[in-house]
Amino acid sequence: MASCDLIFTGARVIDGSGSESRFIDVAIDRDRITALGDCRHLQADTIIDASGLTLAPGFIDCHTHDDLAVFKSPDIPFKISQGVTTVIAGNCGISLAPVAAVKELPPPFPLLGEAAEFCFPSVKIYRNALEKAPAAVNLALLVGHSSLRLDCMAERLDQNADQNALQQMQANLRLALEQGCIGLSTGLDYPPAQAASTEEVVQLAGVLREFTSALYVTHMRDEGDHVTEAVEETLGIGSRAKVPVIISHHKCAGSRNYGRSRETLAMIDRARAEHQPVSFDVYPYTASSTSLLPQFIRDAEAVLVAESMPHPECNGKMLDQICNNWDCTAEEACNRLYPAAAIYFQMDEDDLERIMTHPAAMIGSDGIASMQTPHPRLWGTFPRVLGRYVREKKLFELETAVHKMTGLTASRFGLRNRGSIAVGSFADLVLFDPEVITDRASFENPAQISDGIVSVWVNGKLSWHDKTSTGIRNGVFLTH
Repeated sequence: MASCDLIFTGARVIDGSGSESRFIDVAIDRDRITALGDCRHLQADTIIDASGLTLAPGFIDCHTHDDLAVFKSPDIPFKISQGVTTVIAGNCGISLAPVAAVKELPPPFPLLGEAAEFCFPSVKIYRNALEKAPAAVNLALLVGHSSLRLDCMAERLDQNADQNALQQMQANLRLALEQGCIGLSTGLDYPPAQAASTEEVVQLAGVLREFTSALYVTHMRDEGDHVTEAVEETLGIGSRAKVPVIISHHKCAGSRNYGRSRETLAMIDRARAEHQPVSFDVYPYTASSTSLLPQFIRDAEAVLVAESMPHPECNGKMLDQICNNWDCTAEEACNRLYPAAAIYFQMDEDDLERIMTHPAAMIGSDGIASMQTPHPRLWGTFPRVLGRYVREKKLFELETAVHKMTGLTASRFGLRNRGSIAVGSFADLVLFDPEVITDRASFENPAQISDGIVSVWVNGKLSWHDKTSTGIRNGVFLTH
């Protein structure tokens, strides 16, 4: 008899394509899926009876800031415990590489780490370091536009790039893509990139055309009052550069903008109807989280200080409470608390559900591992979708939700043989109980392991089981 390492029997198998689930056997040998269907003809070292459970491709977190976390917390419990087997890092214009040594980091760079930890002047060096010390999950990296600016024009971040700086950034971007990055990300709403013109971004994004499947991923210039203008700019950049576009953590921030997802999604639909490749990611919460900056508090109904370096006694307190204690304005408090991170309560549930159910929507956590009091999305995003929005609210079918976490994401990001249960695909798998799965992380106590994730395999190796890391770090650096 032919042999293999492992066979799953009895499971409800969701293959990641969006198709209906099936009750079939799944065989894996080493790091690949080798057979589907009736596998009784195979001799397996291990047979797992997964009756009553669901087997799916490992979830792909398409929006992370795990660039440094994979080195500092290589077991990545906050991701692997959710069933995540692959992360896309380097989002929002900030990537750990390529950045030469810097003395000071402008916001939001401290969300990744301290200045001394930006020690990867090339993607090749970053990739080699990760290959020498693998994490428990696979990682693909985007090149951060703000990182390119910091490297090429650190003293002039408040200006548009001149021709010399632009050419240097284009060369650095090209090299990073040659060394394995999968695209370019921007954070046009953040100080290091606010002065960048649309033309600057178009010229950089044009480099992506030289590389198969490379894409443009953007934290847009505005997610509040000028959200439609920001969507228009984003679509224009993709159209002019002739590259696929992904809008990061799509939202309509601020109570005066509640309901405007109807406008933004209509704009995206029109672009898609004209065959422009555009998608977006979303996390299942009505609160966001990023650096604590005065410009961001205006759209929030409430602000929770997650972490302040100069005033750690304020961690976990509401900003208005701090203002009362200090007898100061919110802007003054932000300046005194910085470097700091916050959670902003600023979105509408109806908008969230409308965005999440759109066929172009993928699931991404946008979790920030460096925070002492992180947003619960770091630990709970994927089980929350499957528990709250599939099982409880019946917002969409389980197969659709899994597709938004696996096959759709792999396709959009060009991750070959990932995000699917198919013969020849890599054996990134999650076994979970659909009747139990739910997030436990809360704003008060965010570092909580979700319920219902039974086991997780990364490239064929058991990496998480029974709410515990196995200590096996079998992730790889992914490229096109």
